Amino acid sequence: MTEADLESHRSDVAAELRADVREGLTAAQKWLPPKWFYDAEGSKLFEEITALPEYYPTRSEREVLAGRAAEIAELTGAHTLVELGSGSSEKTRLLLDALTAHGTLESFVPMDVSESALAEAATAISADYPKLEVRGVVGDFTRHLQLLPGTSPRVVAFLGGTIGNFLPGERAEFLHSVREVLDEGEWLLLGTDLVKDRDTLERAYDDSAGVTAAFNRNVLRVINAELDADFDPDDFDHVAYWNADQEWIEMRLRARRPLQVRIPGADLVVPFAEGEHIRTEVSAKFRAAGVEAELGAAGFALERWWTDSRQRFGVSLARSVRA
Repeated sequence: MTEADLESHRSDVAAELRADVREGLTAAQKWLPPKWFYDAEGSKLFEEITALPEYYPTRSEREVLAGRAAEIAELTGAHTLVELGSGSSEKTRLLLDALTAHGTLESFVPMDVSESALAEAATAISADYPKLEVRGVVGDFTRHLQLLPGTSPRVVAFLGGTIGNFLPGERAEFLHSVREVLDEGEWLLLGTDLVKDRDTLERAYDDSAGVTAAFNRNVLRVINAELDADFDPDDFDHVAYWNADQEWIEMRLRARRPLQVRIPGADLVVPFAEGEHIRTEVSAKFRAAGVEAELGAAGFALERWWTDSRQRFGVSLARSVRA
């Protein structure tokens, strides 16, 4: 993969971070979007999380993909595999292997907001799949989907349960935006974490080794680096809990003392009271019927629904249908 293949939209991403910080940290109840966890350090920490004993989603999804990748290749006959929020693309190799063996795959298009993580992953994929065209796109998959290259039929893979990071209205809008960039008959492969007991869920987001806590605080380091802020991450506690009414996990950062944080790159000074929270992530959990209904409302027909052996995680394959 050459430098030219890494299609970057840095200025858009920087403007988006600035806008999110201004909006989220001036709100009555402060918030930040979880996509800003992911610089090179955040991506590394997340890879550590996926190997933790408490964190079941990655292993559960990998089990499904390992068992179903050949079937996915046969059903889709994809010429292009697009991966949104690609990170290291490790699980995607199961799909790449199956689609390559099937003989249809021509190109792989990973998209991620972190240029460093994307460049590393795309370079590794290029080396291991030398006959495959790899075109990494640095961008925000909530805004830049229209920029995705690739020949039809395409499969858009959105894995890891990341769809759960959207609030319900945002989720509907996102699924519609994916449908809009796909031709009729193209595919969406979606990973969704399923509703289960509180203890299993909370331990998955608050591990005993403290890796998730470091990952949560990394959003502050990203803001420091990109917007010249003076957050001290040690001034904030990691908080994770199950919201049973909404059926989602919430991750928050809680100020340990009264603070004033300067963020010159966003032209802000942000006060914090002791105990005040920043919500950094919502991670919704799903039920099969709800997934099918949301896909249908966005213009997709569910073709296959699979779960792991413990029924902790769902993977759906849906085809775009005529509006």
